[in-house]
Amino acid sequence: MTRLKQLETCGQSPWLDDLGRSLVESGDLRTLIERDGLKGLTSNPSIFEKTIGETDDYAEALEQFQTQADHSISGIYEQLAIADIRSAADVLLPVYEKTKGRDGYVSLECSPYLANDAKATLAEARRLWTKVSRPNLMVKVPATPVGLEVIRQLIGSGLNINVTLLFSISIYERVAEAYIAGLEDLARAGGDVSKIGSVASIFVSRIDTLIDKRLDKLDDTTVAEGLRGKVAIANAKLAYARYKSLFSSARWQDLAGSGARTQRLLWASTSTKSPAFRDTMYVDALIGRDTVNTMPPATLEAFRAHGNVMPDAIEQDVASARATLAELGRYGVSLEEVCEELLREGVQGFSDAFDKLFGAIARRRRTLLYGARPRMEIGPGSAEFKAALDAEMEIWRREGRIRRLWDGDKSLWSGMDEDKWVGWLRVVELELADLAQLGSFAATAKSRGFTDVLLLGMGGSSLGPEVLSETFGRQPDWPLFHMLDSTDPAQIGAIERAVDLSKTLFIVSSKSGTTLEPNIFLDYFLDRLGAVRDKGNVGEHFVAVTDPGSPLERRAKSLRFSHIFYGAPAIGGRYSVLSKFGLAPAAAIGVDVRRLLDNARQMERGCGSDVPPIENPGVQLGVALAVAATQFGRDKVTIIPSPGIADFAAWLEQLLAESTGKQGRGLIPIAGEPLTGPERYGSDRFFVDLELDGQINHLQRETIAALERAGHPIVRINVKDIWHLGQEFFRWEIAVAVAGAIIGIDPFDQPDVEASKDKTRTLMEDYEKSHSLPNEEPVFRENGLSLYADPRNAAELGRHNTLSGYLKSHFSRVHAGDYVALLAYIQRNEANTQALTAMRGRIRDGTHAATCLGFGPRFQHSTGQIYKGGPNTGVFLQITCDDPIDIVVPGHSYSFGVVKEAQARGDLDVLVERGRRALRIHLGYVDAGIAGLARAVNAAFE
Repeated sequence: MTRLKQLETCGQSPWLDDLGRSLVESGDLRTLIERDGLKGLTSNPSIFEKTIGETDDYAEALEQFQTQADHSISGIYEQLAIADIRSAADVLLPVYEKTKGRDGYVSLECSPYLANDAKATLAEARRLWTKVSRPNLMVKVPATPVGLEVIRQLIGSGLNINVTLLFSISIYERVAEAYIAGLEDLARAGGDVSKIGSVASIFVSRIDTLIDKRLDKLDDTTVAEGLRGKVAIANAKLAYARYKSLFSSARWQDLAGSGARTQRLLWASTSTKSPAFRDTMYVDALIGRDTVNTMPPATLEAFRAHGNVMPDAIEQDVASARATLAELGRYGVSLEEVCEELLREGVQGFSDAFDKLFGAIARRRRTLLYGARPRMEIGPGSAEFKAALDAEMEIWRREGRIRRLWDGDKSLWSGMDEDKWVGWLRVVELELADLAQLGSFAATAKSRGFTDVLLLGMGGSSLGPEVLSETFGRQPDWPLFHMLDSTDPAQIGAIERAVDLSKTLFIVSSKSGTTLEPNIFLDYFLDRLGAVRDKGNVGEHFVAVTDPGSPLERRAKSLRFSHIFYGAPAIGGRYSVLSKFGLAPAAAIGVDVRRLLDNARQMERGCGSDVPPIENPGVQLGVALAVAATQFGRDKVTIIPSPGIADFAAWLEQLLAESTGKQGRGLIPIAGEPLTGPERYGSDRFFVDLELDGQINHLQRETIAALERAGHPIVRINVKDIWHLGQEFFRWEIAVAVAGAIIGIDPFDQPDVEASKDKTRTLMEDYEKSHSLPNEEPVFRENGLSLYADPRNAAELGRHNTLSGYLKSHFSRVHAGDYVALLAYIQRNEANTQALTAMRGRIRDGTHAATCLGFGPRFQHSTGQIYKGGPNTGVFLQITCDDPIDIVVPGHSYSFGVVKEAQARGDLDVLVERGRRALRIHLGYVDAGIAGLARAVNAAFE
């Protein structure tokens, strides 16, 4: 009879603190049962981390599981771990049956991430119990305050429970009470208490490890040496004495009469940590009846070789054990404080192990999905940036902040109402479950022979669909996509000429249903379509995308729109691209929505709450953005995309600016700026290289390489194909939410967008009464161009004889770390865009400042937020023009030209009120005016 088998004669059950696939498949587990009398197994996150994360034993199983379909990291872990648990439980089932349920158990840990959440722990324990579906499973619950709350409920529900991370006798008493009370609950409910198995796992060696560190600080070295290595055993002996007392009470005898079995003490952490101690010290000393000792493999082998089998050893020298703990207290070392610290460390240690394990699984999953080449790389540019990045990543890991983000924990941000705006986190799954609606809509729209789809929207409701249209292009045999998000009459006229009204499907998109622009666009095209079609049937040409209960929904119903799609109230406009706001227009033009969402789901899972920061692409990106801005002043996020995904930058501009630009902080997106050499970029830049596979842009690559050599931080993102655009939407949404938490703002509101709207609304109300806008006098005129400035800005500019002189003075106000924004209330077409982009390059080269370009009023719902609410580092040049051909808004006394002018004035007024350096140039006629402005800008830098 081996020494391990002799433990059975002493009333103790040896269990193994180890579990791996090879243990079962090799037959070693069966051998241990037959040869050594092994009676159970325990596992924990650290064990699974070593077996799954550090070996290739699971590579084939993981690959087979992923081949079936993509899965979350926790889903992969459970698939692997539960298979092992079931296999081991099946091998141990004869032991379970032979001992009538006293032994033969396998333990599986509840996620340590849930250790402080009672409701989640309850749900997790019950879910694991059901999923494993083995009578000899024990679910492990830590003895945290939350764990103590749920133990009684779980026992009362008929589950076998292993209470883990026990150190303190006082906590053990509460565990035993919860067990007894749970059995009483089960009995009252008609359950069979004889079927319940439970252990209370007291961790041993960890106590000595921490106590001995405190003993090292005692002045009396003799006392310290006398106590060293003795406290853990003393604590265990007194716990055993308390166990015998608790389970000999009259209350217990009533339960025992119904077949209930005691909740045995299980000695855990029984390997010695100090080479000065005998390697079987804790096993030798803790042999006792009705106990379990779970040993790691090395300790099991050591005890088999030279363990000291002494029956009832745990009941020897109990008085000495009491004296040991009393002496410890006399010298100022609190065992209770040590136990509390060990509990905190234990929970954190298991969470750390889970992080390492899930990180390893995430790496394997990523390689299976995308190959060995990283799809995102962060080039920090300096050792200081790298150190700061690593430090912030560790904060996010240790504090479980990504899990808090997914839980919608508003304290992660400003603590206001952020929890009401995180619906976008799970929108991919929701939309995949609702594809039939989009499919039916697309089929109907196509069958009706529409040649054009015209989206009438603004901001978040329009930028996402525009990206999808520009990226995927026109699909064969599907309508051509157009978008109207401008009140410029020339823009509206150009759109109307580009479509066949009688064959156009109009999508009116507005989350609130109260946004001015989509509503007056609807007024106009209802009127225009009524001129060529039966007015009673014009509603058939219209689709609404809006939130439930909005004014747009009511109007759509009254006009009998062909379809109404509903957004989710918990998703803000700029986070809505993967909801109906983006998907309904995509479906209407023949984009394969399922394929787009399937790809997006891969990123959703890759950025999940179960993916630690080091492997979480959304967290990595968000941390890099925020650290660059807050610690290194690199808040100008310069986006350099491949041509095939160039329009993605416009969507990203809004997401970054509107989400982060408030309270004097924020990330300022720079998109569409001409590329140049490192010497013309300031030290306030953070570069984002978005490269689409198959589109090697040598200038882009050479520029990025040069910037990296110059020490600029760069994020390289490789986009496999255009279908992976859905992944980028989700990656960046996560990143911006993360960055917002670090910057310290609410990433889901847009207070300063409303300020411009309010100004415009007031001007429009006054116009409806007086039929005119307030008169303004320019401070300077030259060759048909007029310059307007408020008194403060005019005084700062001084007086000059030429427009270039005023511009030179204006641009001289640009300092290091500033940016220049051109805000153009003119038609957004290729010619105007090229002309203004060339101006940006001239301004950038002359000032070394980052430059932005926005077309109004479109940018008001996008980058306008950061211009007004972000840091006061912007120098603004607003550009307006005459409207030779204006368009009246049906049903109103004003025209689109008046609306545009009111929007421009209101926007500039808010900039001025916020103390911004701003002036306005009125071009007169656009073509001549923009050429004159370009000459003046060039002259300003000569």
